[in-house]
Amino acid sequence: MKIVSYNIQYGIGLDGKYDVGRIADAVRGADVIALQEVTRNNPRNGDRDMVAEISEALPDYFAAYSSNFEVNIGSRLENGRAISTSFQLGNMVLSKTPIHLSRNLLLPRSRSLEAMNFQRGALEALIETPLGFIRFYSTHLDHRSPVERQSQIRFLRQRLLNYALEGGGLSGIPEIGLPDLPYPEAFIVMGDFNMLPGSPEYVELAGRPDHEFGMPLTADLAVDVAQRLAVADLVTWVDPDRPDDKNRHKRIDYIFTSASLARSLKRLWSDRDAVGSDHLPLWAELG
Repeated sequence: MKIVSYNIQYGIGLDGKYDVGRIADAVRGADVIALQEVTRNNPRNGDRDMVAEISEALPDYFAAYSSNFEVNIGSRLENGRAISTSFQLGNMVLSKTPIHLSRNLLLPRSRSLEAMNFQRGALEALIETPLGFIRFYSTHLDHRSPVERQSQIRFLRQRLLNYALEGGGLSGIPEIGLPDLPYPEAFIVMGDFNMLPGSPEYVELAGRPDHEFGMPLTADLAVDVAQRLAVADLVTWVDPDRPDDKNRHKRIDYIFTSASLARSLKRLWSDRDAVGSDHLPLWAELG
């Protein structure tokens, strides 16, 4: 089973051009795809409906999308009919097999008086895979504040740990004649975490890495695939504002799995040939 996470930056690549086709080409072939920064009516990309365009470009995938907020950008009355137009930004999950249940987890946030700070989220999708039912999370954390990221990770930890107790997004559905859904322990959290390996917010989720053996020293809720497979020099983001800086390449995107899936991990890599965003697609193979 192959999975991929990709922050697609509104479809705008390193060349400044919008091109959903190359985004689709970069992730096509994965069994499960997690996308971040998927928008509708975004002034930065010409008000494109990326949800519709991505679905059209990948027609053989089932999809779930949820916006973290909606901002009115021109709703109006035309001939006595209300037409709502809103700017939306959120996450998306696509799967080769049906998505049985999804919900959007809105992460804690605080107001910003300067740089834009928008509501972040983690889109949860329950999918049946060759490894059984797995909960997938397309995740995007705050880019400004380590303190805010820690708060968001603590909230996410509770949802990961308490899934069976809380019942996910829906439980008791035999009441309407549908079979009850499973509550799997297995999960895969992937996305743009805007954090560096070993940072306090990283430790909050995956424990402190033992640099000699490459494994966490503290009890880990989530297994960092890169640590598990000892993948060094992994790059997932290219800073477009520092073209001459040798440190402009960083790892801020991650794939974490539950401990139950750790033995299934085979490979992890980023696609350094992709140019459709300032991020790189991050792939993993399990089996």
